[in-house]
Amino acid sequence: MSELSDKLQQLTEFYEQAPIKIKTLGQFSVWRNEEKISSKEFGRDKTIQLLQYLISNRHRHALHKEKIMDNLWEDWNDRDFKVALHGINKALEPNRPSRTEPQFILRQGVSYQLATDKVWIDIDALEKYIIIGNQALSEEKEIAKKAYKKAIELYQGVFLPNRIYEDWSSEEREKSQLLILGAYITLAEILLAENPLESIRLAQAALAIDNTWEDAYRLQMRGYLAKGNRPQAIKTYMKCEVILEEEYGISPLPETKQLLKEIEAIG
Repeated sequence: MSELSDKLQQLTEFYEQAPIKIKTLGQFSVWRNEEKISSKEFGRDKTIQLLQYLISNRHRHALHKEKIMDNLWEDWNDRDFKVALHGINKALEPNRPSRTEPQFILRQGVSYQLATDKVWIDIDALEKYIIIGNQALSEEKEIAKKAYKKAIELYQGVFLPNRIYEDWSSEEREKSQLLILGAYITLAEILLAENPLESIRLAQAALAIDNTWEDAYRLQMRGYLAKGNRPQAIKTYMKCEVILEEEYGISPLPETKQLLKEIEAIG
């Protein structure tokens, strides 16, 4: 078994063993020992906001309490933070003995962070699967396929859809969208020769996320051509042209135009 195959297996095992699982893509839900934690257990919305903020900033080192509050709430006081933090710890660890340190929210003085080595988060797993896929792409195609498919399975919609107007969630939302678009396109390219219909489907899924993603139109054109459907390949170009004009007032890229010429030249 290769090193990358081992990493895939470790990700699967981590999901199976993690006592806390958090879903952020398309919905927000938290699971404790395979049981969904109700919103009532979290109490106030500020408690959920704080947890979501820690998830969004999980790659950063311990976050200072005042910076967290400044980014989350316009009007705040120290009590707001204490109550929200207590609510998270109580929901995640309802049976934790008093005077013991929480397992999942780590504290260093007045700075806090999520213990990502103990908490499974879908957005984190998605990123790791794509990294494995990218690393395997040149020499271990089958592993790359598995990794991209795992990432695609995890993507159920935008990151924290109930916080789309919050500035602190936008960076992670944009990054996850770019990652999954890349996964769809790369997997579609891998499968183009052996399964052009699946490549077309994957490209369409990418366009459902961003209908201006030109790579997806080119893949569909190549997929239809591989299936001998030249008219549909040309229609796909025309649709791309219309969408780009409507959305941005621009024309398709030279490589897209060149592909059209190649298709039209086929008698």
